[in-house]
This record gives sequence, structure tokens and C-alpha cells, in this order.
Amino acid sequence: MGLGGCLALIAVGAILTFATDWEVQGANLDLIGLILMVVGLIGTITFASIARRRRMIVPQAPPVVDDRGPYPYE
Repeated sequence: MGLGGCLALIAVGAILTFATDWEVQGANLDLIGLILMVVGLIGTITFASIARRRRMIVPQAPPVVDDRGPYPYE
């Protein structure tokens, strides 16, 4: 799941928890919204830690210097 999916889970969870007053028999929409927000937050944290590891700086090799003289090589 990418960052967009995690943010969508957080948004849907917040809407279910704070912006609706629906009554559904057999389901607590406030709890479902909280669960969605927590799952989205965990996904966002996981995505950020993976992205940070991918951006680690790799040391570059020194440039190759050609000192064999003028072209064509003998």
C-alpha cells in the first residue's frame, strides 16, 4: 500500500468517526473509523521508514583518470 492509500484510510476513518452520525445495526462506525485511522497511521510510518532507507547516500567511486597520452593509444 502506498502513501496515498494510507492517507485515504486516515481520511475515511476520520470521516466515519467525526463527521457521521449514522446508526448501523451490528457495527460501531466510531470504532471502525478509529481502526482505519490507526491502520493508515501505521502504514504511513512504515512507508516513511522504507523511503528513508532507500534514500541513504551511497559513496561514489573516485573518477577514472586516463593518462595514457594522446589518442590513438599505442
